[in-house]
Amino acid sequence: MTSLTIQYFASLREQAGVSSEPLETAARTPAELYAELRERHGFSLPPDHVRFADDTAYIPADSPLRDGMRLTLIPPVAGG
Repeated sequence: MTSLTIQYFASLREQAGVSSEPLETAARTPAELYAELRERHGFSLPPDHVRFADDTAYIPADSPLRDGMRLTLIPPVAGG
């Protein structure tokens, strides 16, 4: 199991009902974790619409998760 802190932005924060949460997961990648969280929180965005960032930079959906990681889930954001 991997211990993470998950941060949610924009619509994902609204759907999760929290801005962040600690989590223990067996997921090995952000993509696997998003599938788990999608079921848990009922996220409506398809996986290919979500970007992931670790403590400092965007990371690919197939990157390995690390124990103690702070992972941010970022949906598409519209603005003007």
